[in-house]
Amino acid sequence: MAVNATRTVRELAVEIPSATRIFEHLGIDYCCGGGKSLQEACAQAHLQVDEVLQTLEQGSLSSVSAARELPNFQQSSLKDLVDHIVGKHHVYVKQELPRIQQLLAKVVAVHGANHPELGVTQGLFAQVAAELTQHMMKEEMVLFPYIAELESAANFGRRAPQPAFGTIKNPVRMMEMEHEEAGNALEKIASETNHYTPPDDACFSYKTLYSALKEFEADLHQHVHLENNILFPRAVMLEEKAA
Repeated sequence: MAVNATRTVRELAVEIPSATRIFEHLGIDYCCGGGKSLQEACAQAHLQVDEVLQTLEQGSLSSVSAARELPNFQQSSLKDLVDHIVGKHHVYVKQELPRIQQLLAKVVAVHGANHPELGVTQGLFAQVAAELTQHMMKEEMVLFPYIAELESAANFGRRAPQPAFGTIKNPVRMMEMEHEEAGNALEKIASETNHYTPPDDACFSYKTLYSALKEFEADLHQHVHLENNILFPRAVMLEEKAA
């Protein structure tokens, strides 16, 4: 695989096992903004593209053994990928939403008067929580079952199911829009919290909150990457072949 600055961030994230962690560390958007070339993404992040390329090349060589421990989501079944997304990322989100909201309520009550950014963060996270809850429900009840049926039909030579939404491209487009909205809200939270840097007067709960928010954003990036960059394109291609 050619690692060069003209490749899109999405392509590199899909093909290099360690790329998503590298992009996460460097602050390069590899999920919703993955359609940009690496050169463009580096310019926007004020990074030297040659240094990023070198890091990716070294990472691609050093991550071979680590990659063997992870499923190859480009070659695994769509059902296995969906099961991974639901079992790992959906479960994580469902567990973390109430925990973070409880931490926010506690920290805002104690520190909100001196740190107004906490109230803003609480409002933004409430928006993210409501939207992601509905988003995951639509995926688990409608989109993911259709993808499983589509793959099963292809595997056993049956006619592809005819969904009420016409073509899978319609719900995929909606899911991608909702991913972008959640990502934008979390970017605002990162900005409000000085990229999750607790102030000098932060108590243990305050620091725990910022750590939880940072981990939540990183998990969502990986979550969206698997859907936007791997699951959805493969499902669209499968539907087109069945047409």
